[in-house]
Amino acid sequence: MLLLSSKDYYETLGLSRDASKDEVKSAYRKLALKYHPDRNKSSEAEEKFKEISEAYAVLADDQKRKYYDTFGHAGISDRYSREDIFRGVDFETIFKDIGFGFGGFGDVFERFFGARGWGWQSTPKGSDIEYNLEITLEEASTGVEKTIPVSNIENCDVCDGTGAKPGTSPESCTKCKGRGQLTYSRAAGGTSHVLFTQIVPCNNCNGRGTVIESPCKECQGEGKVQSQHEIKVTIPPGVESGGILKLSGQGDTGEGGAPAGDLYVIVHIKPHEIFHRQGNDVICEIPITFTQATLGAEIKVPTLDGGAYLKIPKGTQNGTIFKLKEEGMPSIHERARGDELVRIYVEVPKKLTRKQKKLLKEFEKEIKK
Repeated sequence: MLLLSSKDYYETLGLSRDASKDEVKSAYRKLALKYHPDRNKSSEAEEKFKEISEAYAVLADDQKRKYYDTFGHAGISDRYSREDIFRGVDFETIFKDIGFGFGGFGDVFERFFGARGWGWQSTPKGSDIEYNLEITLEEASTGVEKTIPVSNIENCDVCDGTGAKPGTSPESCTKCKGRGQLTYSRAAGGTSHVLFTQIVPCNNCNGRGTVIESPCKECQGEGKVQSQHEIKVTIPPGVESGGILKLSGQGDTGEGGAPAGDLYVIVHIKPHEIFHRQGNDVICEIPITFTQATLGAEIKVPTLDGGAYLKIPKGTQNGTIFKLKEEGMPSIHERARGDELVRIYVEVPKKLTRKQKKLLKEFEKEIKK
C-alpha cells in the first residue's frame, strides 16, 4: 500500500516526537484551516491537505502512532490499508470547529480516494495479531530466545482453504460474474456531465467471486480454522520495555491467497528487585556502614553479569553516586553499553549497647575539638 507522503509525520505537522494528543490535534486543526480545499483552491494545497490528514490520522491514534514510532513508515504501510489509516479518527469534530462542511471518515475518504480518482482496491491481507511477552532485566541485557504460544487463523486442512466440502468446489458468483466486485457510476455534484466510478465488494459473495453450495463441515464453509502452535522469538540485547518485534506472515491467513498478517510481540520487562533502568544505564542503591563511609573500604556490588568490586573513598557522604563503566544495558542500535550507577546510603544503627553509645559520644567530643 502506497502512503500519501514519505515525509516524517511529526515534521509534516510541525511537532516534536513527544507531542501530546492535544498538541497533535491543535497542529492539525491549524494546518487544516490553511490548506482545506474548500478554502485554498490551489493544487499544492490539496496535496498538502492530504499529507497533513494522513499524518494526523496516524499520530492521533495511539496504536498507529506506536507502530510508526517503532518502525517508521514501514510500520504503517505493512500493517494498514489506506482506508484503515483514516478509519476511527475524529475528523468531523475538527472540520465542524473550523467551519467546513464535510465531516467524518467516510466523507474524507470518499472525497480524496473516490470522487477525485483515487480509486483503490485494498488487498485483503490477513489480520495482524499481538502477543505480550514478559522477560527479566537480565534477559533483556543479554538477549534471549523464547518459545511463545500463538493462536491464529489458518487455512482449513480438510478443504484446503476452499470452504467447500471435499469432492466439491465453490461456484462462480452469478451477481458479480466471479469478479468479486460491483461497479457503480454516478454524476458529480448532481450534474450529468462527469461520471465517477465506485468499486465495492460484491454483497452476494462477500467479495470472493464464488459461492459455496456444499460447505466443509470442519470449517463450516469459512475455509479457515483457529490454529494453536508455538513460535520461537529472538529478543535482541538491549530491548526496552514496550519494544515491539514484528514477525512477518505469522498472523492470520489472508483472503483468496493474499498475504498473511503479521505477529507483533510486545516486550514487557519485569520490575527488578535491585536495579532500576534509566535508558541504557542501571541504577542501584547499596548500603554501607558508618565506619566504611568514614574510613573507606572496598565492597562487592551486584551487576547484571554477576558482581564487581567498588572502592569507597574515605569520608564518603550519604547519597554519593559511583559509576561502574559499561556495566549497564547494551544499546539495541549501537555497540555501546550503558553504565551502572551505584548510589551509596549510610546505614545508621538502630540499636546500640551502652559501650557503643559511650564511644560515639567520646567520638563526637573529639571531632568538636
